[in-house]
Amino acid sequence: MPELPEVEVVRRGLADHVVGRRIDSAAFLGARVARRHLPGPVDLAARLTDNTVEAAERRGKYLWLVLTAPDGHRQGLIVHLGMSGQLLVEPADAPREKHLHATFDFHDEGPQLRFVDQRTFGGMALADLVPDPASVPRPWGVPSTITHIAPDPLEPAWDQGAVVARLKARHTGVKRALLDQGLVSGVGNIYADEALWRAQVHGEREAASLTRPALGRLLEHARDVMTEALGEGGTSFDALYVNVNGASGYFDRSLAAYGQEGRPCPRCGTPIRREAFMNRSSYSCPRCQPRPRPRR
Repeated sequence: MPELPEVEVVRRGLADHVVGRRIDSAAFLGARVARRHLPGPVDLAARLTDNTVEAAERRGKYLWLVLTAPDGHRQGLIVHLGMSGQLLVEPADAPREKHLHATFDFHDEGPQLRFVDQRTFGGMALADLVPDPASVPRPWGVPSTITHIAPDPLEPAWDQGAVVARLKARHTGVKRALLDQGLVSGVGNIYADEALWRAQVHGEREAASLTRPALGRLLEHARDVMTEALGEGGTSFDALYVNVNGASGYFDRSLAAYGQEGRPCPRCGTPIRREAFMNRSSYSCPRCQPRPRPRR
C-alpha cells in the first residue's frame, strides 16, 4: 500500500497538473470506486461538475482535492489509493487502461485526470471541510471524515513531544504503535521496518519500555527515511505505484531491511530475517535488533 512518500509524490503531481482547473465532467465506471458516496456514482459525478480544484492536500496516506463549487461552497474530494490506486494525467484520447475506474475532464480541454485501480481497494468520496483539529490549522481545513487521522511527521502540526508521550503510554509492540494512524499517520510497513532498523530496535519491543529519548530518535528516523524516499520518488516494487506521469520511484534500491530477507545487514553483515507480523511480514537484523526477552 502506498505510504506517506508515495502519496506525497502523487499530491505534488496533482498540484502541478490539476490545481486551478475547472471540472467539465466526471465519470465513475462502476459503483465500487464511489462506494463511500452513498447516493452513488452518478450523483457524485453531478456534484463535481463545474467545481474548481483549489488545492491538493494530504495527511498521512490520505489525499484530497479542495473543490470550490460555482456557489462558493468548498468540499474535499477524498482519494484513497488503497493497495494499487493510481492517479494519472493523460491526454483524453490516450488508450483507456484495463482497470480504469474514473475520469475527469476539464473546461480548458487539457489533459484528463484518470483513476486506475487494479485491486479496487481504493475509492473517492466527498466530505465537508472543517477546521483542523491539530494545533496548526490548515488554510483549507480537513475533510470531516478523516479528522481522526493524526498529523504526520512532515507537516507543521506535528508535535513530536506529544507523540512520544503517547507512545510511552502504549503497552504494545512499538511497531504496532507506529502503524496506528490515530497516533502518527503516514507510516506503513516499509518505513516502520526501515526506521526500526536505523534505531536498532526490534518491532516487538514494548513501546512503554523504551526511554523517551529512544522513542524520539525512532520518530526522527521515521521522518528521515520518509524524506529520503520522497526525494527518490517513493518506493516501487512493481508497476502498481507510479506518479501522475506513470513513472516509478526508486527508493527500493536504498532499503536496508524491508524485503531484504537473507541479504547482509548493511551495518553488521548478519543476514536480514523475516518474521510474521499482523498477516504481513517484518524485516530486521537479528544482531542489531535482538528480539525482546519473553515476559515472565
